[in-house]
Amino acid sequence: MSPDRLSTTLAALADPTRRAIFARLALGETSVTELAEPFDISLPAISKHLKVLERAGLIARGREAQRRPCRIEPIALKDVDDWLERYRRFWDESFDRLDEYLHKLQMKEKKRGRKTGPRRVRSPRRRQPTPRVRRPQ
Repeated sequence: MSPDRLSTTLAALADPTRRAIFARLALGETSVTELAEPFDISLPAISKHLKVLERAGLIARGREAQRRPCRIEPIALKDVDDWLERYRRFWDESFDRLDEYLHKLQMKEKKRGRKTGPRRVRSPRRRQPTPRVRRPQ
């Protein structure tokens, strides 16, 4: 995916209304009117959001008589997923290295006879003893 195409796709998904529309379309094909129902914005505003998603290649709109059904174009998400894969690998490898480091620290602690796990931190304030009430005899 070219950087310009990627920027267009990510910019289209940056808007919360467009993400909500996209999430609704993930449930299946639907008309523009049905998409507009849960939003407190006009039908022309919904159409503008759909045009942005369509320009980014995230959705496709058809025409069936008076109905304009919209659907997701999954290939656009595949391209984003491919781009993100290299970062996913970076974080997976980083977490693996961190896990190895923590395991080594735990082994050192065990060799020294210390307990592993979180250390207990005392509260800086001392608790006042509860006053005892004497019962009459």
